[in-house]
Amino acid sequence: MARKKRNGSLRNIKLLGGASLFNEIGSEMVSPILPFYITALGGGGVAIGLLSGLREGFSSLFKFFGGWFSDKLGKRNPIVLFGYFFSVIFKFLMGIAGSWQLLVGFISFERFGKLRDAPRDAMISVASKKHGRDFGLHRLIESIGGIIGILLVVFLFWKFELGFKIIIFIAAGISAFSLIPLFFVSEKKTKPVKEGLVKGLKKLDRRLKYFIFVVSIFTLANFGLYMFMLLRAQEITGSIIIPMIFYALFTLTYAFFAIPFGKLSDKIGRKKVLLMGYVLFLLVTLGFVFSENVWLLAVLFLIYGVVYAITDTNQRAYVSDLSGELKGTAHGLYYVSIGLVSVIGGLIAGYLWEISYTTMFVYLSGVAILAIFLLNLIKDGS
Repeated sequence: MARKKRNGSLRNIKLLGGASLFNEIGSEMVSPILPFYITALGGGGVAIGLLSGLREGFSSLFKFFGGWFSDKLGKRNPIVLFGYFFSVIFKFLMGIAGSWQLLVGFISFERFGKLRDAPRDAMISVASKKHGRDFGLHRLIESIGGIIGILLVVFLFWKFELGFKIIIFIAAGISAFSLIPLFFVSEKKTKPVKEGLVKGLKKLDRRLKYFIFVVSIFTLANFGLYMFMLLRAQEITGSIIIPMIFYALFTLTYAFFAIPFGKLSDKIGRKKVLLMGYVLFLLVTLGFVFSENVWLLAVLFLIYGVVYAITDTNQRAYVSDLSGELKGTAHGLYYVSIGLVSVIGGLIAGYLWEISYTTMFVYLSGVAILAIFLLNLIKDGS
């Protein structure tokens, strides 16, 4: 019976991963061209910083309510299905944007579909007690989609010289396939949580709240940094294709390391692995202060892939460890906290970028040092 239950849970993770795979193909066809698309529509550093922050900010706000509502409803998959459907619709609308302001608006509305993430993570967290491994498996499947998407956009841009709008339409069409696996997910209705939103938040563990605070500080620097990394790579190389290749390297790296670092944190603890990721992030920001070499850029994108594999997988796993029964609410609070901070972080970085790239990356390094200090204060085993 236990083996049958375990196989069913693993099947659900694979199906949820399949939905994420198709969505990620579409998303990663769009993400690497966004900073160049905004520039083509007349936007500058502040516009890119605003977009970077709002993408995370709006998505995380919606993730919060999606997580809480799934606890209240006692059912998560319908919310996940609706979220993917909504995102597909607004991906199509991005292709008709005639100004950078309209593009930012469509992307912000597309983020409403991210209300699916906290309920999805809650479904993954009940699969087993090995949260690092389970989230790592989901991230691996999702990341494979990201790699396919990036390679596809590079091919379409380089071989066929397609414009940004056509690529976005193709990406939206591929993302629509994300809906299919969700019809085969089996989910047992859980006992609905009776507490209201405020009371539910008060019931969350204090250790969880402190950890989310630490992650929020870290997110002031890691708010969607890849967009500025891509712009800096374009400035150094004078090419759009080479930054896209670097982005593919970044995605391939975090796909490869997601499960190993998830399993490692299951064995030695989340804090030790996350500290490793935060320190590596500090090296990336310092590296961009001094980098003028193409090969060093490639190394920095590779290291940032490792950072993403460590932090994305294990921050979510840590939240699951400390969430108790209110898993949807806990993941929702995690997402809304880092999301709101992302808006602030993106705007600050955008203004500093207008001064100089050096100023921005030095600032990010300072924030990373603060996050490392705060994370180190968490007691082992908490």
